[in-house]
Amino acid sequence: MPLEPTLNWDGLLAAVRADEPDLYRAWFESLPPAQPQRGELEIRTSDRSQASYLQTRCQEVFTRAAMKFSGRLLTVRFACTQDAAPTIADTSVTGLSEMPLSADYTFDQFVVGPSNRLAHAACVAVCDQPGVVYNPLFIHGASGLGKTHLLQATCAEVMHRHAGLHAVYVTCETFVNDLVRAIASGQLPPFRDCARRADVLVIDDVQFLTNRESSQEELFHTFNVLYQSRKQIILSADSPPVAIPTLEDRLVSRFNWGLVAQIDPPNRETRQAILHKKAGLRGVEIPAEVIDYIAEHVQANIRLLEGALTRLITEAQLNGRTLNLETARAILATYGNRQQRPLQISEILETVSKHFGIRLQDLLGRKRTRSLSYPRQVAMYLARQLTPLSLEEIGMHFGGRDHSTVLHAERLIETDCAKNPELAHTVAQLRTRLSARP
Repeated sequence: MPLEPTLNWDGLLAAVRADEPDLYRAWFESLPPAQPQRGELEIRTSDRSQASYLQTRCQEVFTRAAMKFSGRLLTVRFACTQDAAPTIADTSVTGLSEMPLSADYTFDQFVVGPSNRLAHAACVAVCDQPGVVYNPLFIHGASGLGKTHLLQATCAEVMHRHAGLHAVYVTCETFVNDLVRAIASGQLPPFRDCARRADVLVIDDVQFLTNRESSQEELFHTFNVLYQSRKQIILSADSPPVAIPTLEDRLVSRFNWGLVAQIDPPNRETRQAILHKKAGLRGVEIPAEVIDYIAEHVQANIRLLEGALTRLITEAQLNGRTLNLETARAILATYGNRQQRPLQISEILETVSKHFGIRLQDLLGRKRTRSLSYPRQVAMYLARQLTPLSLEEIGMHFGGRDHSTVLHAERLIETDCAKNPELAHTVAQLRTRLSARP
């Protein structure tokens, strides 16, 4: 009997595709075949964004497939051949937790319109000449308008076009938390070295620097080092630099050195284009009059627009209804009502706790039993779909949880709804109940 099992690589990929078709990507077929060694299957790619996508989204499905075809217990790991270390950075060594880029956040999937054309053009120009034009680049706009999409697409494109450059994408929350951890552990030099050796440093949601003096001080010096070295700096926030509360004048001044670009809510034509794009990615054909109806009634932001589309497709499929204008009117009767007050997180929590028969304090608590954690994840998913709040803001409403916890919950419930009709029906019921509130 051989010491190491052998895998049918083509069969493994076919199993992944059959098990999780929504996660499968065409470029999986270009991955070099891998075989287990010492109980571990290492799958390598030369593209950092691909490695990050595999590591964050596909770990479980590849592990299931590998164990199925090998008949052994195996650990699956993804690595990038451009890196000497695993794609997911070791914070004890680097000092700064580089966040993985979403494979879905690309320029090809970004719909350009009058409301975001300047920001998009600036990001494309940065990809051509990092550190030369629009440095720093500051993008601001309300939650759910595509800032994170643009920032991550820029990082991926820079590393694709310039093989020797390294782009680091982090949220402001991650930057602050890692700084606090580095100070507490006496590891400030590694933190600074990681942030300051980046060729492109991207920090999302810098409004969270409010009332954080030490973090502002550290970012000020990091900004100076990078700028003087002609390294690219990209920042985003929900408001322009001058409107961020308690942001030091010297940072406001530096953030305004380059280009400050605003993203506004998309107009009707752009909303229609976004819906066509998202429906196409789901492989669903939706009549033009239905697209127009959604675009007319959901105007706040792109996240709510996608949520309306998801709700329409899910409920129509569950109930076997035709995707026509009559169905859209019935399902989205109260969705995006401009006269309705904004949905509050407290209303989501109360609705979910009542539906699942659990106490509100348990929903917000730290117990991780499935009877509590799963309703908690459903509530986080609904918060992402029905409010314009960021991951960090939602996490704060759920007992100060990290943004990654909210992101994991969103992806988990989305995946489970696609596989479990009963859960999809439950989520649809909760959405209807919340949309029909007074």
